Amino acid sequence: MPLTRRNFTRFASAAIATSAFPILGANDRVNVGIVGLGGRGNDHMNFYGSLTGDCRIAAVCDVNQAARERAGAKILKASGAAPKEFSDMRELFDSKEIEAVSLPLPNHWHALSTIWACQAGKDVYVEKPASHNIFEGRQMVAAARKYKRMVQVGSQSRTIPHKVNAARLVREGAIGDVYMVRGLCYRRRFSIGHAPDEPVPAGVDWDKFLGPAQMKPYSKNRFAYNWHWMFDTGNGDIGNQGVHEMDIGLMGLGGSAYPVSVMSTGGKFIWKDDQETPNTLQTTFNFGNMEMTFEVRNLPTPTEALSPLKPNYVGNIFFGSKGFIVVDHDGFQLYKSSGAEISGEAARGAGAGGQEKYEKAQAEGGSGEQTGPHMKNFLDAVRSRDYKSLHAEIEIGARSAAFCHLANNAYRLGRMVKLDPATGDALNDTEALAMQTRDYRKPYTVPEKV
Repeated sequence: MPLTRRNFTRFASAAIATSAFPILGANDRVNVGIVGLGGRGNDHMNFYGSLTGDCRIAAVCDVNQAARERAGAKILKASGAAPKEFSDMRELFDSKEIEAVSLPLPNHWHALSTIWACQAGKDVYVEKPASHNIFEGRQMVAAARKYKRMVQVGSQSRTIPHKVNAARLVREGAIGDVYMVRGLCYRRRFSIGHAPDEPVPAGVDWDKFLGPAQMKPYSKNRFAYNWHWMFDTGNGDIGNQGVHEMDIGLMGLGGSAYPVSVMSTGGKFIWKDDQETPNTLQTTFNFGNMEMTFEVRNLPTPTEALSPLKPNYVGNIFFGSKGFIVVDHDGFQLYKSSGAEISGEAARGAGAGGQEKYEKAQAEGGSGEQTGPHMKNFLDAVRSRDYKSLHAEIEIGARSAAFCHLANNAYRLGRMVKLDPATGDALNDTEALAMQTRDYRKPYTVPEKV
């Protein structure tokens, strides 16, 4: 067939119609839809609103009518253009105008919303933890690959320079052979008390809020922020704040291996309230040749590591044969051990007499909030179509979330769980394997085949 102007137009139109993704130029703004307009959703509006050269907030969605109206008014005031409002995320995903979606939703919605969005041809920024359970994380990766979607997880530490640099130094051997990583999540919180079951507030679609979770009566403690502390909808603080430190620990270790076993102890102490998740949790991941420990504490506690005494301390300590690195919001500090260069009788003398010294070899200050740059990295990938350019691509985020799920599962089982280090699956343990997924409430089922 000759290449006439008419045939060229026809072929070009067909190519665009069947394209797996929108064709965007380097300077084209991405039309973004935000689903979930609570506290973190408000942050998303602010961050995307600051990236006006990269995107436009074209749509918002929430099961709460009041939240939709507040978001619409806020975006109109800030940008001069009102976003379209949706009560059902599937209708937003079907919109031809929307090219990418941002999902600051409760944890139990992360997987299904991401899969639906990928199936609808949308790129996805989904908040941490990537998934509510291990099975969901795998299905999210499968959907991203099948539909050729850009899926970024909101683990913004991967875009914070000093944390990335500290992890790189660990991988490059700056502290020698790593024998332990310690993750710290000392986040002071307070009892949520008891909230009675009551009628669903006007304007709230309670069925859609629960989605994949089993139906339960509405109460204030199952809604808004406190869903974090219910196992049906959240993952406790190890899956809330702690997943950031888990991700940094794994970033420093590199590789893709899982531990050979996991064990967790702890409980909900002091508080007498509706919370189901523990407020104190100690987990040990045994890799055979080293270990990673992780501690969550929501009660009064002193600062560990090198920082001055302060509340709400979160960070990581990497221990190696030649020294250690401490990483937190304020920066990182690398200390080398003088004993690393001592051998024979001198080393034995240093060990016995306490002559070993630690010298600060390197340090870097913190660089503040990096969610905006992390979102820009996502928008850049939407244009380039290179999922490997994403700093916290879904495969990375799903693995970090899986470690949090392994910790919670071992805690709930009350015993050690042995694992396949290649996959992270429980070995010969039907109880633990069952906890890698959940009983889904139809029609909100995360599919076996995406």
